[in-house]
Amino acid sequence: MNDRLRDVVVLGGGSAGWLVAGLLAAEHGQSLRITLIESSDVPTIGVGEGTWPSMRDTLRRIGLSEPEFIRRCQVTFKQGSRFDGWARGDAGTPGDRYYHPFMLPVGWGDAELVQGWLASAPERPFADVVSPSVQVCEAGRAPKQVQTPAFGAVSNYAYHFDAGLFGQMLREHAVQHLGVRHVVDHVEAVIGHDTDARAGDIAALRTRAHGDLTADLFIDCSGLHARLIGEHFGVPLQSEREVLFNDAALAVQVPYAQADTPIATCTIATAWAKGWFWDIGLPHRRGVGCVFSRAHATEDEAQAALQAYLDATGAPAERPAPRPIRYDPGYRTQFWVRNCLAVGLASGFIEPLEASALALVELAAQRLCEEFPMTRATMDAVARRYNDDFRYRWARVIDFLKLHYALTQRDDSDYWRAHRDPASWPERLRELLPQWQLRAPARHDFGRLDEVFPSASYQYVLYGMGFRPDTQALPADKLQAAQACFDEATRQARRMVPGLPGHRALIDHIHRSAA
Repeated sequence: MNDRLRDVVVLGGGSAGWLVAGLLAAEHGQSLRITLIESSDVPTIGVGEGTWPSMRDTLRRIGLSEPEFIRRCQVTFKQGSRFDGWARGDAGTPGDRYYHPFMLPVGWGDAELVQGWLASAPERPFADVVSPSVQVCEAGRAPKQVQTPAFGAVSNYAYHFDAGLFGQMLREHAVQHLGVRHVVDHVEAVIGHDTDARAGDIAALRTRAHGDLTADLFIDCSGLHARLIGEHFGVPLQSEREVLFNDAALAVQVPYAQADTPIATCTIATAWAKGWFWDIGLPHRRGVGCVFSRAHATEDEAQAALQAYLDATGAPAERPAPRPIRYDPGYRTQFWVRNCLAVGLASGFIEPLEASALALVELAAQRLCEEFPMTRATMDAVARRYNDDFRYRWARVIDFLKLHYALTQRDDSDYWRAHRDPASWPERLRELLPQWQLRAPARHDFGRLDEVFPSASYQYVLYGMGFRPDTQALPADKLQAAQACFDEATRQARRMVPGLPGHRALIDHIHRSAA
């Protein structure tokens, strides 16, 4: 029971499985034997095409080359998200558009930005005043220059990519360079330990062609099937359907009308009467999806809405049929049980908004790396802390996603009216919104230094949705300090917009410069 863990089996490939295996191998490959098993009978969902800036550090830690990653995985840069039509339902007008950029506000944490904005420029969107990132995105500029080092940034960025190609690249790198053993086989049974000391633990996964694969720790990355955490251990999902109603999507990939069509440098999220559309630009195509609640819309209604959106945004008339996706919004009541940890979709899924799914995978893998070396004797304490921390993280993700809906003024369907009803809000959000009516969201509102969404993100969404706090007037010196931050954001935008290349121009340059 006191021996250090030596063998880890990851069940399931795709982005989650290979990210976990790759990070563990990169940081603990000298002391761990890592096997990843995936079945050729089970396809991956393959539509998670958006990330957070943390992915840059994750790829660097794994040892991937950023230019090679960009070329092989049809990568583009993502500088944040743009929300059209969420506040009032006027998706076609600039007045109902706001950004959640990845760049923190200039002076965040040092100046009273919200009060200063309300005193000096309340008619301008908050993000436009405090960050140069909005102007960079509106101008279609890349977040870095040709000479900027790999993973370096002028404007903070993440990635959009082809999820299928990303999984393939991670697999190849993990197997060829990090020593991960790759087994393609079907798991037929989960074998438990038969000794009293390990009773309840998983001993092995019995496969069709490779026999029993034993390990000290099993990581369930089997997607929505949740083969280990759900089917074997019976850990239920804590449903969040009463808070975030969406439980279905239609996903489609469409080519650009012209090869030189500009590529959006952010995820575009456009609201419709009974849900919203995601729109992600890759070099050769767009990934578009319609997210909706089956309690509020039929699949035929969602299909018609999606086709209308594609028509309005210039997609060619020849299109593939959208792929339906269904899920139960929620997360596991426990993520780590005995010697099994669930990561990725096996641990839960809420909805595609704000691309939190891969960010949670990164956090899980990072936490696992930090916990090694580990023994079976210490694992239960590690698991308790992990479960507590990640229940907190999932709850905060849900708070943040609900914020996008709760403040809407839309009144065009039961879907939006139900989101506005405080009875559907999480308790923490109900407590915080009255406080934020009197002051801005602050760091002390959140309990972690490494929050998935910091207070700045809440400010971008709150004020983008039209929320206006009743703050007190600032003293002259503090107003002057805030104005200095706004002036600096303006100066940065004036330098960055003409100094940065076009988004497609930089992507094309990276492809042309392949060695």
